[in-house]
Amino acid sequence: MTMQIESPHMLLDKPEHADLARLFVLGFNHRTAPLQLREQLAQTADEQSQALDALAQAPLEEVVVLATCNRLEVYGVTSDTQQGMAAVLRVLASLRNLSPEELLDAAYMDNGHGAIAHLMRVASGVDSMILGEAQILGQVSAAFATAQVNGAAGPVLSHLFTLAAHAGKRARTETDISRYITSVSHAAVYMAQQAFPNLNRAQALVIGSGEMAFLAAQALHRHDVHTIRCVNRTYARAVDLAQAFDGEALDWQHLPDALADADVVITATSAPHPVIGEAQVKDALARRGDRPLVMIDIALPRDVDEAARRLPGVQYYDLDSLNQFVESNVARREAAIADVNGIVDEEIARFVTWYSGRSNGPVIAALRQKAAAQARDEVDAALRRLGDLDPNQQRVVELMAHRIVNKILHEPTVRLKAGAADSDYASVVRDLFALDDRAE
Repeated sequence: MTMQIESPHMLLDKPEHADLARLFVLGFNHRTAPLQLREQLAQTADEQSQALDALAQAPLEEVVVLATCNRLEVYGVTSDTQQGMAAVLRVLASLRNLSPEELLDAAYMDNGHGAIAHLMRVASGVDSMILGEAQILGQVSAAFATAQVNGAAGPVLSHLFTLAAHAGKRARTETDISRYITSVSHAAVYMAQQAFPNLNRAQALVIGSGEMAFLAAQALHRHDVHTIRCVNRTYARAVDLAQAFDGEALDWQHLPDALADADVVITATSAPHPVIGEAQVKDALARRGDRPLVMIDIALPRDVDEAARRLPGVQYYDLDSLNQFVESNVARREAAIADVNGIVDEEIARFVTWYSGRSNGPVIAALRQKAAAQARDEVDAALRRLGDLDPNQQRVVELMAHRIVNKILHEPTVRLKAGAADSDYASVVRDLFALDDRAE
């Protein structure tokens, strides 16, 4: 029984170039699939190769699998889009002991121009959960490389993924889509860097051990901060966090000394009340001379007591100040979407032109072969009539004929490549020049 493909996220159309409909995408992302399903569909590198092998048995001529933490997408080329997509659903479902019907409602599907545009937008960062995030471009390139190693990517997807990577690079160098900080943890480190331009020499203290503390420590580590101390009420969790970033773990009882030594404090506990009081901060300030104390409080509720925030010598930032900074940067990135879309449109046009020229390649080849053969016959006849010519003179005649053929056929060749979406155009050329039907 043939599976009926019909999804609320289905966008299949009939592109201008009918043959382009053979190219499709079927996927799941943070907009269409719940987290639990995305977790089930997540693939390791080995599983990605396994999926490519399984999909190669399906009615797909080419296939690339793009798997990230927020999406799983299969790009394919097939002679029958409906059958190809149904096969993809069956393979993905079988790999996770699910039914194809379970996947169908959460899947989005597109083909032709829509599938091309989707990949370009993904590579450019405008389809990501975090607008303009940089990792996706590398993930797109890695997915293509894996497909190449497995022999799954043919000429169509190879050209498409190459242009998509080019679109992604252009988007990041020619627009603001990936500029400006848009995460709270990186914003916290940015604020610290404003106070300490040589942040790598500063002594940083991270209080807490949850996700926000982890991201803050990660951001500090990426900025080459050499001294990162981690404090938590549960010492073992402080040890885990410190070890992840070559830091030092401290018992909670050492918090007063750590505050006195630190240049930057990022606090992110889950405590229901402040964990850093006015007296502790006063004591730390008294022991540090004229050095300012930068306190970045990304906890909710806030970790630093209200009175401590106002003490002279304290530079205090909380979630509101960081979010205001992040939101202004998100707005800047959003303003770049129109420019990115312009780049995407240009790269789509490049792919369609290439694809169109590729489909009319046999007609162009037949036209040039026929013209070249006729030119050779005329050159041979002319050389016989001219009598004894030396090799250089013969070469002049041959080059003249070759250049005339190239100049006459240049414009028709360009127009055939650009107008290949119109099948009648190729037919007219074939009829006008009496080309062999086998050139199709």
